[in-house]
Amino acid sequence: MIYTVTLNPALDYVVSMEQFALGGLNRADRETILPGGKGINVSMVLKELGVESVALGFIAGFTGKALESALEERGIETSFLTLARGCTRINVKIKAEAESELNGKGPQVEEEGVKRLEEQLKGLKDGDILVLSGSVPAGVPAEIYGRLMSGLEGKGVETVVDTSGEALRAALPYRPFLVKPNRQELEQFLGRTLPDEEGLRWGAEVLRRMGARNVLISLAGEGSLLADETGAFHRRSAPAGTVRNSVGAGDAMVAGFLAGWLREKDYEKAHLWGVAAGSATAFSTGTAAGAEIYRLINKMCP
Repeated sequence: MIYTVTLNPALDYVVSMEQFALGGLNRADRETILPGGKGINVSMVLKELGVESVALGFIAGFTGKALESALEERGIETSFLTLARGCTRINVKIKAEAESELNGKGPQVEEEGVKRLEEQLKGLKDGDILVLSGSVPAGVPAEIYGRLMSGLEGKGVETVVDTSGEALRAALPYRPFLVKPNRQELEQFLGRTLPDEEGLRWGAEVLRRMGARNVLISLAGEGSLLADETGAFHRRSAPAGTVRNSVGAGDAMVAGFLAGWLREKDYEKAHLWGVAAGSATAFSTGTAAGAEIYRLINKMCP
């Protein structure tokens, strides 16, 4: 089973309009409310690809209950831990002549909540996959992902990490199966620009030397680069299409990669699935439908 952890999930309030006037009254042409958070996005795309998962993390208040209900309505199993205080955050996504975002802060997570999550993860077993992704909420130490991974050592649980900065640094010694930085995150982590293919390969190899088994670098419209655990590099261009939504494309890439790997057990094919899922989401208004992902997979197949 795949388990996705979103420490600071959200309800995404997505509004679309022709133009956004800063400081003025704006009226939406279209609006929708969607479950949000990086791990939750992974679970939603996995569902579209026929792969079951369980969404874990912290929820609070009436917004937390609404988030849980929205996922269950989509057929996604959840096992959230409910916090006694606060409310699950609401993120506002404005789609006009440019994309703008206003992300909420979310509830405070105390040490007792972290211990509850650690206890919950003790139930994972050999062959399970744990996806740890997203920012770290208030009250939680930056090294939380490494701490959670340390409790799984020797159990045969594969881990996927999609985060940045100190949270990523703390996770690398525990040999994650996959890490997925984007170019900007990798440059910030390494403290240098990576303007070309040679630089990206160098950066991926640094992460592999630090512990990552496979490094998937998302490059927006340029596709992605995969450095796999055999030492091979795989480069994929993004398919042509109209970008409607950049939010969640990287999470969809993680989901597509995992679904492809579970089906094919081949890194190049898993990479293709990842690029197809990420691109299909970028071409959609929310996370992509399975039919659109499969259409791109078939289009991109050699």
